[in-house]
Amino acid sequence: MKQYRILVVDDEEDLCEILQFNLESEGFTVDVAYSAEEALKKDLTVYNLLLLDVMMGETSGFKMARIVRENPLTATIPIVFLTAKDTENDKLTGFTIGADDYISKPFSIREVVARVKALLRRININKQPEIASEDLTYLGLTMQLKNKKVLLQGKEIAFTKKEFEILKLFLENRNRVFTRDEMLTRVWSDEVIVLDRTIDVNITRLRKKIGDYGKNIVTRLGYGYCFEE
Repeated sequence: MKQYRILVVDDEEDLCEILQFNLESEGFTVDVAYSAEEALKKDLTVYNLLLLDVMMGETSGFKMARIVRENPLTATIPIVFLTAKDTENDKLTGFTIGADDYISKPFSIREVVARVKALLRRININKQPEIASEDLTYLGLTMQLKNKKVLLQGKEIAFTKKEFEILKLFLENRNRVFTRDEMLTRVWSDEVIVLDRTIDVNITRLRKKIGDYGKNIVTRLGYGYCFEE
């Protein structure tokens, strides 16, 4: 099973621990936050699903969901509300904001796990082919293959054709080491003479352009370069 990562946001610590234990027992990676404020300080782009309580401190689950939906980088993350607010108007509010499911308290942990699995399975079936064919994404770094654009935290970065092709090669083959000869063959196949130094210069520029993700491009002395997750 794909290693999905879930964020549980609820001010009831005992409930967070129970959900974390049971979801991790099913093979999920689970983080917890005890308030919306704490959750919003995290890099939400790394999560495949958010479990949000509605009634929390200063920032409610509804308000956090609106913030998540308004951010292009997190707008498509599935959201499941866990709440004691189960009137029709509450549910309509949740679904209007963009909730993918709504589970009323008290609930069965087995039901929560089952719904999470079903939702992720449905999302994966419906969206994965489109993402695979048009976008390459690593956390806040996105390559729009159709439009030949690179976005860093939603902001477009100017890339040369060779820089684009190098990053594409890396993101399509994460954790694989490419020798200089392999990179020359794949990226500079139309060039007659290219020096190894040309590769090094492009790698240096690429690291600078992708900010913090530049550290993911590592040098394997005597072998070549690799994009490590």
